[in-house]
Amino acid sequence: MKIVCSKSNLLSGLQIVSKAVPSKTTMSILECILIDASKGVIKLTANDMELGIETVIEGEIINKGIIALDAKIFLDIIRKLPDNDVTIETDASYKTSIICEKAKFNIIGKSGEDFSYLPLIEREDSIVISQFTLKEVVRQTIFSISDNDNNKLMTGELFEINGNELKVVSLDGHRISIRKIELKNEYTNKKVVVPGKTLNEISKILSGDTENDVSIFFTDKHVVFEFDQTIVVSRLIEGEYFKIDQMLSSDYETKVKINKKEFLNCIDRATLLVKEGDKKPIIINISDDTMELKINSTVGSMNEEIDIKKQGKDLMIGFNPKFLIDALKVIDDEEIDIYLVNPKAPCFIKDPEEKYIYLILPVNFTTVN
Repeated sequence: MKIVCSKSNLLSGLQIVSKAVPSKTTMSILECILIDASKGVIKLTANDMELGIETVIEGEIINKGIIALDAKIFLDIIRKLPDNDVTIETDASYKTSIICEKAKFNIIGKSGEDFSYLPLIEREDSIVISQFTLKEVVRQTIFSISDNDNNKLMTGELFEINGNELKVVSLDGHRISIRKIELKNEYTNKKVVVPGKTLNEISKILSGDTENDVSIFFTDKHVVFEFDQTIVVSRLIEGEYFKIDQMLSSDYETKVKINKKEFLNCIDRATLLVKEGDKKPIIINISDDTMELKINSTVGSMNEEIDIKKQGKDLMIGFNPKFLIDALKVIDDEEIDIYLVNPKAPCFIKDPEEKYIYLILPVNFTTVN
């Protein structure tokens, strides 16, 4: 095999596919990136058996061929090369030379035949949304998946399609995040759970452009994301997702309208007094047109008042401040509505159309004067 391509094209392609190279594996071939120049295009592939990414880069094929190269070494070499054309040439014993200007590296590759290609997925059932929308939806929900593998379903996000609506849900046992998106077309109803790792990696690759679309294909076991010159294939998480509708009560005793930025900044200031790993709640006291926020820690205490518009009863309630900050950071509205029932029941932050819903469970606290 002999190919020539610009360093920038090659590096960009390698950075995309390297997100599917496993950090630990007993199969050394999975630590490689495959260069396949056997069919008229230069295709790069990485696959950890759960997540596979394939992208096509521009370049010239002088001799067709295929080689698997150690991902870390290959990526490190290309990163350090001058900004010019790179020539990659292999021989029958998989010895590979990488040449750019006066720099020449020789490394030993592996047979491409041993590489685990991406599974062939029937691409029939798909939805189409903009790259911007997918990136935003992931950003606005991914923070509330669980990082604990004890419950696999909590490490993924539910993608539920009903007609022309896509609903994305994540939860970790303490909070739920929901985003609803209106699709341009009507689709067959479907429910799948996509691994959080897959969504994290995809959101890093997406350009976030409103003009460019992503096609998402679903099968019983896999999801495929296709955009630009890239294909991402991921296994789905199997099992029935949690019945969240029964948790989403519309009853409330207290409704608060508040400036989002003021609220977020106030909680942010309060957390200055909380050490890493210290689980100090922020106590919120709602009365008349004022919300008082208090925090007490070993470092000190802080309290601050914010003007609000209140309907219903006065209420004192405690929350993990991080959970409030995570939700507030991804809401773009200037003012938000918070719905509360009592100090033991979850609060809801949602817009009137319920395009977004953030449910946060309260925490117990002891009042200190």
